[in-house]
Amino acid sequence: MSCCPPLMNSKIVDFVPPPPGSPCRIRPAAHLITDKKYLDKFKLAISRMKALPDSDPRSFKNQANVHCAYCEGSYHQVGFPDLKLQVHNSWLFLPWHRCYLYFFERILGKLIGDDSFAIPFWNWDHPDGMKMPSIYTDPTSSLFDPLRDAKHQPPILLDLDYNGEDPNYTDEEQIDHNLRIMYRQLVSNACTSELFLGSPYRAGDKPDPCMGSLENVPHTPIHTWTGDRSQPDGENMGSFYSAGRDPIFYAHHANVDRMWVVWKEINKKKHKDFTDKDWLETSFLFYDENKLPVRDVLEPDVMRYKYQKVDLLWRTKKPLVKLGRLTKAVRGRKLKEHVEANVAASFPLRLKKEVSVTVKRPKVSRSATEKEAAEEVLLVEGIEFSRDDYVKVDFYVNCAGQEEKVSPGGRELIGSFVSLPHKHKHDKKEKPIMTCQRFALSECLEETGAEGDESIVVSLVPRKGKSKSKIKIGGLRIEFAS
Repeated sequence: MSCCPPLMNSKIVDFVPPPPGSPCRIRPAAHLITDKKYLDKFKLAISRMKALPDSDPRSFKNQANVHCAYCEGSYHQVGFPDLKLQVHNSWLFLPWHRCYLYFFERILGKLIGDDSFAIPFWNWDHPDGMKMPSIYTDPTSSLFDPLRDAKHQPPILLDLDYNGEDPNYTDEEQIDHNLRIMYRQLVSNACTSELFLGSPYRAGDKPDPCMGSLENVPHTPIHTWTGDRSQPDGENMGSFYSAGRDPIFYAHHANVDRMWVVWKEINKKKHKDFTDKDWLETSFLFYDENKLPVRDVLEPDVMRYKYQKVDLLWRTKKPLVKLGRLTKAVRGRKLKEHVEANVAASFPLRLKKEVSVTVKRPKVSRSATEKEAAEEVLLVEGIEFSRDDYVKVDFYVNCAGQEEKVSPGGRELIGSFVSLPHKHKHDKKEKPIMTCQRFALSECLEETGAEGDESIVVSLVPRKGKSKSKIKIGGLRIEFAS
């Protein structure tokens, strides 16, 4: 299978942002679209894009292949022929996809002669948008894709904690879980630039250093929830190589991009983009032959687009403590009994089943000033797994043996590691993916009464993976991040 777009011989030119007075495109929430003229134009634009020949780089097929090529190892790093370029699992994830959507949107506008045309966003962070948007579910529409999960059509609610199995929650419970997951990923686990945006990925680095909280969840579970479970790898949305073949992909990623905007707005003092030159000067090539550096895509206003304003109901939905605040002595005794009753874990370990590990804390009972200056973070190192597998592992703190009592919106669940299959194999000897993940701890320890504990017990629970025994964890440690 090849997803390489057609080669172009045109001269590469630097990107020039639209003039300040040019039309500002307003991206609407998909579930709120009532304007028939807008919807007709959107369908027409996608139809015309799909009708373009394979030789045209603007065709829907080739635009989907752009995502496939950048995400499945088709390119190598300039100057490093032995290192593949990957735009996931690092600080490149958000800026690359912003650029990708920008040019996709411009192509659609040109195909219908409307420079003000804007793509919609799937407003999955709002209860009213937690269903597959109806504009994408009409089988006669150009927005439809037959390779979607038949069991997840409206009015079924989206599960932001999806692990391949449908939970048995009421609609009210599912919405509550989703909102608390949003808080965890956009607030609790997003208090530093690296926690939210992902780890640095510089020229000469191996790919997949560490993804940010938004890319991890909810971005990845939504891909899997949408894709067709009857397909070998959850095509189309459930696999990197095929995700761009579904028109809903672009609505999904428009909301991912919107979350980047929202993240900076909700805490302007602490939520800031990187200022690292390596990040700012990273450039991508797209099919209008423009070279686009990250520094030029940091502000949507400069790119002349905005998002329709909608309520952020998750802003007040903190995760809830599910097991109660135990005294230090009682908590320590219960956890010690559970850990001693199970085989002691030694790293690196194969994650065949749930494992609980005691992790020493470098410092306890930090002051408010110290917490403001640096976040206490659990670093999960050396996460290794087969690149053609969908993987999900949940991480809990201080609830060993009671993980199933903690709901997806529970405070003791500090987060999950989730990864989509990578199926585009140029090299049959390709090695497994090796990466890491970080989770913020301060709020969890404060609200569960464990701030003064010298150590914590971390439970690793594998939820998804064709062969869970192939998931390897290199180690756990606590660090401080600012």
